[in-house]
This record gives sequence, C-alpha cells and structure tokens, in this order.
Amino acid sequence: MKRIVSTARAPAAIGPYSQGILAGGFVWASGQVGLDPITGVLVSGGIEAQTRQALANLEAVIGAAGSGLDRVVRTTVFLVDLADFEPMNRVYGAAFGAGAPARSTVEVSALPRGARVEIDAVALAGNALPER
Repeated sequence: MKRIVSTARAPAAIGPYSQGILAGGFVWASGQVGLDPITGVLVSGGIEAQTRQALANLEAVIGAAGSGLDRVVRTTVFLVDLADFEPMNRVYGAAFGAGAPARSTVEVSALPRGARVEIDAVALAGNALPER
C-alpha cells in the first residue's frame, strides 16, 4: 500500500509526480530544487543558498510523512556544474552531520527552473525504527 505525501511547506510539484510517497516503511521524496515554497521562485545566493533551500524542501516533504533528515538512508545530488561540488558538500554536510546517508552525486546538463542543484531522498518512515 502506498500513500501520497504532500505539504505546502515545499514547492508544489511542477509536473505529474508527487512530492513524496510513503510505502514499504520508507518515504520516497522526489527531487527538490532551491525554490521558495511560498513564492515558487528560485532563491538567490548561489549554490549554497540553493542547496540549503533544496534540503529544507526535502525536510518538509519527509517531515510531512512523520520522518526527518536524521532518518534519510539514501540521496542523489544532481549538479549542473561539478565545480559546485565543494560548496554544495559543505552545506549538505552541515545538514546531515556524522550520520550522513549513502549518496551519489552526478553532473547533469540542466535542471528545472534554472536550478544549479537538485536532491532526492529515501528515508525511513516515521514508524520504522532506525538501527543503532
């Protein structure tokens, strides 16, 4: 059984997809870019600001399913330019700390709305206990 996850605290989907899906004990969060959820406009301030906002948007989607960034087990980071890897990585590292999830980072030719970074995630659902 699956349940659609939706929240006004993250940007609305800009296509035929859900912000997230709760299924099989996991939250599958769609990729998030640095759009402000209120204005729908890409945040200014470069890659670091966009990474912060993308992570905040992910946190909102995952939170709407009763989970949190501390329960994320896998992410994929899409960058328009791998030269942005280090500044993105600093912000990402601060968000996840020592318990960072498994991750892939890839360079892509373009992202929606002119974004420089997009991040998707899979997290343990709120009722699933993380291993210690």
